[in-house]
Amino acid sequence: LHLDLQEGERLRDRVVQLLGEEVALLGDRHLARPLGEPAVFHRDAEVLRQCIPGCESVEKTSDTEFNAKVRAKVGPVSAGFTGKVTLSDLDPPNGYKISGEGQGGVAGFARGGADVRLKPDESGAGTILTYAVQANVGGKIAQIGSRLIESTARSMAEQFFGKFAD
Repeated sequence: LHLDLQEGERLRDRVVQLLGEEVALLGDRHLARPLGEPAVFHRDAEVLRQCIPGCESVEKTSDTEFNAKVRAKVGPVSAGFTGKVTLSDLDPPNGYKISGEGQGGVAGFARGGADVRLKPDESGAGTILTYAVQANVGGKIAQIGSRLIESTARSMAEQFFGKFAD
């Protein structure tokens, strides 16, 4: 099979549009609260709404599931997403998984999650929160390019966990 550069780029763009562009990120935050304090490990819709960048609303549908509306911008593409946020693998006060998925109409889809681990800091007065995030986008958003998608995903993860740490 022989493809010229232009054909190869078109094929790659079509695959990305259909399958999506995946990003993986790692990070950590220091929380000024001791491990086990309720604010560190929560299932509060209002706290989630405040932490999710661009979040317009969060509605709790069960103890571990929420419906959310989010407005996000990736480069020149701005879209509203409607979807679901789920908490799983709950292991209080040591950690949990948080995942979300949303549809943005013609802009495409976004889905991802984070494995969150919590442990006491060296003083015992605070908590170290570490996270491993994976995100996947598809449709028009995926055609923007992996560097811009990764930069946006990193910024959103830092905003989420930064607000969570406040």
